[in-house]
Amino acid sequence: MKVNYLYNSSFKIETKNHVLILDYYNDSVEGGERNSSRGVIGIEDLETNKEMLVFSSHSHGDHFNKLIFNWAEINPYIKYILSSDIKAENAAADITKISVYEELQIKDVYIKAYGSTDIGISFLIKVDGITIFHAGDLNWWDWYDVSDEDNKKMEKMFKEEVAKLRGEAIDAAFFPVDSRLKKSYALGPDYLIKELAPKIFIPMHFREDFAVTKEFADKNRDLYTKVFEITHRGEKFELTTDNDRL
Repeated sequence: MKVNYLYNSSFKIETKNHVLILDYYNDSVEGGERNSSRGVIGIEDLETNKEMLVFSSHSHGDHFNKLIFNWAEINPYIKYILSSDIKAENAAADITKISVYEELQIKDVYIKAYGSTDIGISFLIKVDGITIFHAGDLNWWDWYDVSDEDNKKMEKMFKEEVAKLRGEAIDAAFFPVDSRLKKSYALGPDYLIKELAPKIFIPMHFREDFAVTKEFADKNRDLYTKVFEITHRGEKFELTTDNDRL
């Protein structure tokens, strides 16, 4: 599995037979080539012989951009899997809407929508023998400027949703590590790792605050789960059974 960090919660994931793009929204890059190695999806990414699936977990502007439908003009075989809260009409695109706890089978790819602690959904995806979980905006959002009562409700909601994922053997979890939560930034990711023990953990929802990914990776060096540090936009990870236990 090859993974490029695009921006915020967006990644390009390439497996043996498939290319997945998740929660793409930032299509801007300064000068030079346009490709996933620079954090955007360009023509060379779209002109693939592999099956391409594009996912959007919800309608927030930092997770969805309707320009993704323009990609169908370059690759008419792209399939779009969108949370049902997204209002999207595009006759040229092959769009499937999915709601919480619904399941899809798109050829040999299995998809199940789980819940969020904000709007929309999270995705469990089984593709080419790999199980991927992309959290969308599912997190233990423990904000320093809201009431203890609201934060307790959030904790309960988050833990109940994670419990629904127990029993899934997750190879790669993509999950928020968001420094805006200040001292509480690790509550959600720590709990998810403890409860679900994914083989690898890739942080997201930090935009360009790469330092928080290093801090989180450094404090979790000794876990069974391998936690990745991300250092720049477009960074590529090549994950194999030998070096990263996929």
